[in-house]
Amino acid sequence: MARPLEGIRVFDLSRVLAGPFAGRMLSDLGADVVKVEPPDGDMTRLWGAVIGGVPGYFHQQNAGKRGMCIDLGRDEGVAIARDLAKVADVVIENFRPGVLARLGLGYETLKGLKEDIILLSISGFGQDGPESGRAAYAAAIHAETGLVHRQGRDGREPADIKMSVADTNASLHGLVAVLSALLMRARTGRGQHIDIAMVDAMLATDDQLQYYLEDSHATAPALSDIWRTGVGSVLTAGDFRHIWRQLNRRMGVEDPTPSGAPLADKIRLRREAATEFFASLASMDAVHDAMRRMNLAWGLVRDAKDARESPTVRHRGAIIDADDRAGGTRPLTQSPYRFSAAESGVRGVAPHRGEHNADVLRDWLELDDAAVARALASGALLAEAAATDAS
Repeated sequence: MARPLEGIRVFDLSRVLAGPFAGRMLSDLGADVVKVEPPDGDMTRLWGAVIGGVPGYFHQQNAGKRGMCIDLGRDEGVAIARDLAKVADVVIENFRPGVLARLGLGYETLKGLKEDIILLSISGFGQDGPESGRAAYAAAIHAETGLVHRQGRDGREPADIKMSVADTNASLHGLVAVLSALLMRARTGRGQHIDIAMVDAMLATDDQLQYYLEDSHATAPALSDIWRTGVGSVLTAGDFRHIWRQLNRRMGVEDPTPSGAPLADKIRLRREAATEFFASLASMDAVHDAMRRMNLAWGLVRDAKDARESPTVRHRGAIIDADDRAGGTRPLTQSPYRFSAAESGVRGVAPHRGEHNADVLRDWLELDDAAVARALASGALLAEAAATDAS
């Protein structure tokens, strides 16, 4: 089956996560995504297990893309980038505001080259404003938007979470904006400059924020509980009062509280009874049966390394075995999009730095061999040895 974005060209100048993840999803959906790296390579080439010359984090965010390495500090490199942007549908960047313009690739320049170009710019604090020049990684945005402080509840010190959610939120909102802009362009012929601020995306996607803005925490759902069973910890989602009613009415757990007991004693004794019940579940079959009878939303508290053991993850192929460029395979998360009459999914391995310099010049710019050779000889295009070996 066809992929929804076949024929769309994406020139991905972004780095690390917020931009590259959007590019990865566009590639999964069928776009031809060209990942551009600086001479030193994307920072994420320093992170994760290196297999077949490709580090794990870079592999995760750039699978299916073609790779170029362009020195934008050279006039020849900027000229090549402009030529490629001129034939692209979408450009993605996440430099600090103003950097792209100083490189000679700002929106007004790109628009002059191609009237209907769509430029997605992702930054921490937006393209203008009092803090637009600040450096931003996900952790800084987590702190600024209240998430880190929230993690310090119950007397604990504030702490960051072990996931770059501010980056992925901005990336996915950027993806929605790009798809919307493509639809609008099909109607009007107009391009767009899309300004996605990580701060905006984080706040817009925080379903708990309203309780803090209105100081209405007492009306919020209670935190989920985690219980020890004979086969590991399970989380039950929902208010403990509801869970206790199910334990008492459907599982026959007797109420241990004497008549007239103070509320604090009632809660403590019922929680002790619940703890004892969950500890008595000695097998996964017993856990499944109890949760089904109580009709509770629950989850096994898995170590992330064991995520593939989930029956649903296996059934849906949410983690696949991808080519590791060394004669074997390595795990990779699959596209989450499932269509009834279209295809989506990982389209190939992550590129070596500069691996597709020549291929993209031929495909996008339709250069002949002599012109490609001149571009490669200019010094503005670089490649690592593994890229040469792979080609």
